[in-house]
Amino acid sequence: MVILNIREIKELIKALGNTDIAEFLYEAEGTKVTIRKNAAFTANLAAAAPVAPVVVPSAPSEVSTPNEPEVEAKVDQEDNTITIVAPMVGTFYRAPSPDAAPYVSVGDLVDVGQPLCIIEAMKLMNEIECEVKGRILRILAENAQPVEYGQPLFVIERL
Repeated sequence: MVILNIREIKELIKALGNTDIAEFLYEAEGTKVTIRKNAAFTANLAAAAPVAPVVVPSAPSEVSTPNEPEVEAKVDQEDNTITIVAPMVGTFYRAPSPDAAPYVSVGDLVDVGQPLCIIEAMKLMNEIECEVKGRILRILAENAQPVEYGQPLFVIERL
């Protein structure tokens, strides 16, 4: 069986957007993806592996919104920062448990694969990992608060 990655899920959403299909369900090897039309984007991911975050550029004059149709992984050469956005709808947690220290804080150095946060979706904890080496400049989401697909979570300066 084939397990879908985030890019493939986004392509599937785009393809289904041009059809009359109201709901699509995909299940394979512990992964379940449900896509419904006429509602805010919801992808119920029951994956055993962590979900990779989506990366968009960040510039002082730019504002990233959840309504952006396509999210690209690009870095502005002049700004050298990226914004890590939520790859799914869920609840944002900065630490693995309420009494634990946060995964990262402003000013921390981060490396590729390092956990940044958890997004809980459908009672599943999805660890969001960093895709670049850098320094945390801003944390844009509040702990234990809901986040939307594409909502900016972190601004990271590339090193």
